[in-house]
Order: sequence, then structure tokens, then C-alpha cells
Amino acid sequence: MRLRHALALAGFVLLGGRAAGAAPARPPAPDVDWPTYAADLSGSRYRPLDQIDAANFSDLEVAWRFKTDALGTRPEYKLEGTPLEVGGVIYATAGTRRAVVALDAATGELLWVHGEKEGARGAASPRQLSGRGVAWWSDGKDKRILYVTPGYRLVALDAATGQRIASFGDGGEVDLKKDWDQDVWPDLTTGEAGLHATPLVVRDTVVVGAAFREGFTPARMNNNKGYVRAFDVRTGRRLWTFHNIPKKGEFGYDTWLNGSAETTGNTGVWTQMTADPDLGLVYLPVESPTSDFYGGQRPGPGLFGNSLVAVDINSGRRVWHFQQIHHEIWDYDNSAAPLLMDLTVAGKPVKAVALPSKQGFLYVYDRATGTPVWPMPERKVPRGDVPGEWYAPTQPIPSRPPQYARNGVSVDDLIDFTPALRARAIDLIKDYRIGPVYTPPVLSRQPGPLGVLNMSANGGTNWPGGSFDPETHVAYVYACNACLEAVGLVPGPPAMTDVHYVVGVAGEETRLVKGPGESVGADSPPPPKNPGPSGYHSLEVDGLPLVKPPYSTITAFNLDQGDILWQVPHGDTPDLLRHHPALKGLDIPRTGQPSYGVGTLVTRTLVIAGDPQVTTTADHPRGAILRAYDKRTGKQVGAVWMPAPQSGSPMTYSVNGRQYIVVAVSGGAYSGEYIAFALPPAQ
Repeated sequence: MRLRHALALAGFVLLGGRAAGAAPARPPAPDVDWPTYAADLSGSRYRPLDQIDAANFSDLEVAWRFKTDALGTRPEYKLEGTPLEVGGVIYATAGTRRAVVALDAATGELLWVHGEKEGARGAASPRQLSGRGVAWWSDGKDKRILYVTPGYRLVALDAATGQRIASFGDGGEVDLKKDWDQDVWPDLTTGEAGLHATPLVVRDTVVVGAAFREGFTPARMNNNKGYVRAFDVRTGRRLWTFHNIPKKGEFGYDTWLNGSAETTGNTGVWTQMTADPDLGLVYLPVESPTSDFYGGQRPGPGLFGNSLVAVDINSGRRVWHFQQIHHEIWDYDNSAAPLLMDLTVAGKPVKAVALPSKQGFLYVYDRATGTPVWPMPERKVPRGDVPGEWYAPTQPIPSRPPQYARNGVSVDDLIDFTPALRARAIDLIKDYRIGPVYTPPVLSRQPGPLGVLNMSANGGTNWPGGSFDPETHVAYVYACNACLEAVGLVPGPPAMTDVHYVVGVAGEETRLVKGPGESVGADSPPPPKNPGPSGYHSLEVDGLPLVKPPYSTITAFNLDQGDILWQVPHGDTPDLLRHHPALKGLDIPRTGQPSYGVGTLVTRTLVIAGDPQVTTTADHPRGAILRAYDKRTGKQVGAVWMPAPQSGSPMTYSVNGRQYIVVAVSGGAYSGEYIAFALPPAQ
């Protein structure tokens, strides 16, 4: 199936096509594997392959495809996985039961499938569906696949057969709700703990984090704690536990005032971790404590919430930490994998770690010591007036690299296609508070302020993280610039006795006001109902986004200099804007498409990422685009059509002389599918 289509998109030219006929001979690609979720333990999402390049990217065809509908109880519309490829075999999770599949990397043929039926425990999981993938381990003879089930079990499989490794844990599994230095509340079946991310395997150690329910109002403040653990990859024996909320007597305990370390939960590592085996360090991007937008019950900075923590792989001992946010109340939890890189800064070699963020800051540290590579001074931030809240007076703000995404809201950020639309936007926000990054939540009142407008939970860079080219020392990071939210606090319901405030807008049943192109709590349980007037408050102007473009960007950073090399909107102008009557006759430049879940892939010459939304074209009534950019300039140099938006980060590998790019697509009415693209076979 050839995919050289004349795509009729506004401002879009399909480059790299050639006249029909036999594909010319091309050099074979050396066999290159993709053995971890992010290609390597450094999280680079980079492979030095160039059989697919700017001249031929638009000639890609579907080499194979794997639909996931049969792997579970229903079709899945949120396939977020990134497969592994080792030795000509693809390993991935798929389907609503989170089955593990092995596929022939050249043909997509199913080799084996493994599934777990977890009954009530799986149904109660806070992190269901297919998850994001698996981990690989081998000692040269034994080959294993490890993954975490929806019910929070670590399972080890024989990579050749998909059968459990009987000598690992209890018959092939470790129950992650046990042996956790805490009693899981309320019980092992319904206790809130799970994981979407993959385990991290470093030598013979497998490290596992913890995630909790998506959403913004916990059932109670004293939820289960997100301790990180390491296990022996051969036996499943627990090796160590790192207490993300310190226990009494441990370093950091006194940063939780009034003994609140005892009565606070979450603070887990729900996203991907990375590691430097030479330094013997694992890097933990720790999330926020309970709850996301109110912390009156946990006064103090609260280590290790919202911190990057480097721990010794052998002992779990903290080697260094840096807290990006003191006393977090914005849901700016650390969501992206740390990127490890070797730089040359001011003529000196630096072993660095860079952390993309929802704030649109790229935090860069010496990965051996935790010292910022460039100054990161504490800056005064706005103070709020919510009764009982504790406010940090300052937050660390990087001096370099520059901020790469919108994180606060000002009048200048509002829609400005026409003076009338700008005036409508100014009128709309009169009932809200706006301000720079770290403007705190407010009590939601009628007539106002109903809440604070910001880019917190879904803005900037989310779980797909960034990519890094170790040859050029350039990092590539996607960010959402239009994932706008209104956060207002209302009193918690009587049933939630230790939750003083929950997120709402003057009594609404939704937790967040919907932003452009975003769903509200689709995977969360129904939020508590609160008294007061209700009604849906839209953050749109005549159906258009409240804020002006670009709605999303890909930014390239020269990290030897700490500068932005280039920044481009990612994705074409959405159909809504191209066909909106209020914009008729206007020359609307490419805006990009808003989404929190776009991952990038880097090859020797290209940066590759798919659209997060469907686009209507003459050739394809509904579809999305996989795009290639020249990694030196940001110029789009090729594109191919996909039947649905990218929902998992792409990866690449080569086998038998042929390079493949695999991407997960899903969303809307289109259920999950892995699609492998390759150039047509040479004639």
C-alpha cells in the first residue's frame, strides 16, 4: 500500500516524492535494535539510522500493522505503547487487559501472546488499559520480558515463549502491593496503586515506580505512598526501597511540617526513569503529593515531591536531589523521563541530565552531583489567599535554556485573529484570575473569580518526554501551548473528611474547565458533587481556542550553549480554524495542534512525530499525519498519512537491511493499532 498522497492541507506541501516506478536500489541498513522503552537507558529516543531520510520519507508504505481489538474485553481507544525490538522480534503491550505480544519485526506476524485475567483487582486498578510497554533483560543466555500488569504485579516472561519464569518471585510474579514498607489502603484488591510506565532494567536490577488515579481530587489525603523499589531480575527478591516521602529519621522528613509526612500520599514515580550504569545512578522524576491543587494539610516544601532524585542502583541510597517545585499546588508533577547527555559547556565536558517539564522549563543538571549547569536562582512567586494553605515564597527558575512553552496567562496570550475576537476573549476572562507561572489556585466564587487560568496539568511537556541526539548535543521537546485550564477550589464533600478542598468551578461537577481539543477527566472516576450554581464554562471564543497560536511546538535546544536552536508549530492548523466563518478570508499561518501526548523520535537526519488530532483532507475524510522535520532547521521535509492520531511515541529499528518506523495510533472511534512504516522493497 503506497502512501504518496497529495494531501490538501492548509500550508502543507508533501515533499520528497518521486515519479512512480521501481524503487531505486539503496544501501542496506545495518541491524540496529531498540531494546528499551526510550531506545537506551539514557532516554534518548535516538537511533543513528538514515535509510529513511528527507528525500524518501514521503515514500514510506505500511510494512505491517497489528490491531489490538481482540486483546481484551473491548476495543481500546488509548493505545500509548512504544514497542521494543531485539534480534528481529517486536515486544509490546496491547489491549484493555494489557496483554504482551511478540511479533516478527519484519512482517508483524504474531509469535506469541501472554495475558493475565486479574478479575476484581484489575477492574479496580487506577491505571488500566495497555500501558506503555515492557522491559528486556538478557545475560547472553537467558532472555526475559518484564512488565507491570494493571493490577500492579511485576511479571517475568520467557522472551522466546511468553511463558512465566517460574523461578521469578511467586510463580513468575511479584505482587507489588506487598513488601512495600506500608500497608496498602484499603486492601490488596482495591488499594490504589498501579503503573502505566515500563520497569527499568539496569544490569541485573529491575526498578519499578508507582502511579495513582488520574484526576485531581484524591479520595483522601493520606493515600498510599509512591515508594520506588528495586528487585533482582533473576529471582524477584526485593533489593531496596526508596521512600519518596521520607520516614521519621530519614533525610527530608523535617521538610514536612507538623508531621505531615505521616499523613500524605502519592509522591510516586509514574513516568519513565533513566539510569547511568557507569555512575551507578538511577534518576527518579518524582510527582506531586496529595492533593494536586491544595496542600494545607502538608505545610512545608515536602521532599521529595516534585524533585529529581538520583539514587544508587545497588542500595537505593539518595546521592543527590533537586526540588523543581517547593510545596506543589499546580499539578506540575514531573511527568517526563530525564534525558542523560554528555555536553561541552564553556569548553568543559559535562555529564548532564535534562528534565523537560509541564512548566515549559528544561532543567539541566550535572548528573553526578545535581548542580545546575547554568544558574537556577530562587525567584519570588505570587502568594495566594486560600484559608489554611502554606505557600512557598520562591521557586527555582532556570536562567538557561530559555522557557520553551507558555506557562502563565496574560492578555497578550489571548486570541488575536481579529480585534473583535480579542475583545470577546478579554470579556470571557473577567471572571477568572490570570498571571505568570506559579500563580496559585483561588477559592472559586460567584460571580468571581471562578478560578485561575493556567497551563498546569496538561501544558508543556507530558509523559512522552523529549529526545536527544548524542552526536550533535541537541535535544528535541514537544510542548502544548494551548492546554488551558481553570483551577478553582471548592469545599470538599463531608464524606471526604480529610480533604478540605477539591477542584471545581463554583459548584460544577467537572474538575477542570475544558480547554481546546482536550477531554476532561475521561479516565477518572466521577468527581464529587458540590453545592452551588452549576453550568459548563467553556474556555473558547465562538468555538475557537481562547489563546493564540502556536497551539503546540517542537523545540530544538543546543545544549552545549543552553540556547533554542529552532522552534516550529507541530501539526497543521485544525479543521475548526481553517473552516471557521469568523476567520474567512484571513491568512492563518500554521498553528500546530494542541495535545499533551506527543513523543518525538530522532534519527541521523530527522525528527519524527505524529499529529495528535485528526485532519480532514480531500483524499482522507479523517486521518492524521506522521511528519518528518530536518533536525538541523526544523523544516518539514516529509509526511505520510495515518488512519488515526499518534497516541504512543514512535520508535525505529532495522532488520535484514531494512529500516522500520513503528507508531501506535488510536483515539476517537479508531481503536488501537501498531503501524510499521518502511520504504518499498528495492527492485
